[in-house]
Amino acid sequence: MLFRTDKTRMISPEEALSGRATPNFAIPVRHAVLGTNIQPPFPDGLKTAYFALGCFWGAERLFWELDGVYTTAVGYAGGYTPNPTYEEVCSGKTGHAEAVLVVFDPAKVSYGDLLRVFYEAHDPTQGMRQQNDVGTQYRSVIGYTSDEQKRIAEEVTASYANSLAAQGMGEITTEIEPAPEFYYAEDYHQQYLHKVPNGYCGLKGTGISCPIPVRA
Repeated sequence: MLFRTDKTRMISPEEALSGRATPNFAIPVRHAVLGTNIQPPFPDGLKTAYFALGCFWGAERLFWELDGVYTTAVGYAGGYTPNPTYEEVCSGKTGHAEAVLVVFDPAKVSYGDLLRVFYEAHDPTQGMRQQNDVGTQYRSVIGYTSDEQKRIAEEVTASYANSLAAQGMGEITTEIEPAPEFYYAEDYHQQYLHKVPNGYCGLKGTGISCPIPVRA
């Protein structure tokens, strides 16, 4: 049986679907909005970041609209099943979260700025859900690609936790971890809200501003 009844429980590696050695669908080369490559190699001087904050359709648009972002892509990360399909991720049996790859120019937009967008766009206290989207695939995750990104992510998270607590909000459940293997999602998911302007976007922030430390 593909679908589980309790998709808010993180599965173990032994429970995960086996997946496959290579994707069973073609991955597009170009960003439908920016016209840039969505797969490496990327130009010198750029950095990468990974975020999961609920439905990746709306999440990706938030980042591609930022000045200084070279490209974005949506995919699956943080689980156990290699090269999953969307249906498999939705089953709750891969362990993956819906994630966004962000490639950015640090001379134009800081990692702290990306974190502000990340935190203000969703409710990081909800655990294995975002609003009406329920399941481990909708959990909140920051995947850092360097010690510097880890430091900044931890500082910003601690600062935002204080802001949320001051407003009576719960504890942040965001996972901060080394950037996991990123598996690109199917073509129709890439830049989805550009292709379907009135498409679904379930993201909703807390309405509380995220302060960024000076060093970020």
